[in-house]
Amino acid sequence: MRVLIFGATGLLGKALVRVWRDDEITALGSKDCDVRSAESVLRTVDKHRPDWIVMAAAYTDVDDCESNQQLAFDVNTQGALNVAEAAKQSGSRLLFLSTDYVFDGEKATPYETDDVRSPRGRYAKSKADAEVGILEILPRGCIARTSWVFGTGGRCFPATILKLAESREQLEVVMDQRGCPSYTIDLARAIRELCHRDASGIVHVTNAGDCTWFDLAVHLLREAGSTTVVKPTTTDKFPRPAPRPKYSVLSPASLHRYGIHMPDWRDAVRRYLGERSTAGINSPPTE
Repeated sequence: MRVLIFGATGLLGKALVRVWRDDEITALGSKDCDVRSAESVLRTVDKHRPDWIVMAAAYTDVDDCESNQQLAFDVNTQGALNVAEAAKQSGSRLLFLSTDYVFDGEKATPYETDDVRSPRGRYAKSKADAEVGILEILPRGCIARTSWVFGTGGRCFPATILKLAESREQLEVVMDQRGCPSYTIDLARAIRELCHRDASGIVHVTNAGDCTWFDLAVHLLREAGSTTVVKPTTTDKFPRPAPRPKYSVLSPASLHRYGIHMPDWRDAVRRYLGERSTAGINSPPTE
């Protein structure tokens, strides 16, 4: 199977390249193809003629998206639609990475794939619009929603917490936002399996279980052997430009229908720390 990955230099993209074996992989970063250019995308897809395209390229800084709205929609919406159009013309299947942010967080039970989108903020709207547009272009396209992504090779919440804990005796972390952590290695493996199983429609792809950011930080530092104390706080104490959903737990039912079961998030944290140790990583990247 020939697979073309857009966004291969990002946090998830790097994991996809690492775990995807036994297929012919072409991994492209933004320097190789600018997804904002329909012509560039079409030439690239036409050149490689993939069976599957994984669209992991995105502008993911949710706060910057509030002040750079045009860039957010150019990359996250139009870029995704450019890839979908190219996939349609070449006869390729498409898996698009989306987000829990398409929901407003007002629910109190896990979100199902058919729950109504209600995005808040520019990043959320740009991804929600992409979902709608892709399924109009490719009715058999696959939308893989994920959340709270972490892993080595880029910035993420656990890396930031570990860095702060090196110099602080106490940290405050919000306990009124609940979601599902997603380890890039597990996420990449699930994406590979979805492609091999000819997935279509919307699928929720996260590690098993849910927690608050506070829970995640406490478990992470305990597993890392840190003595830094984590104190709970609330979102209103840390105002940010982009709104965050207070509850964005994604139901795994859609993933389980494909026979795919991801490990618990606590197990993922343990392996993440092991990966950092093996790689000699003591602090998160600065870029």
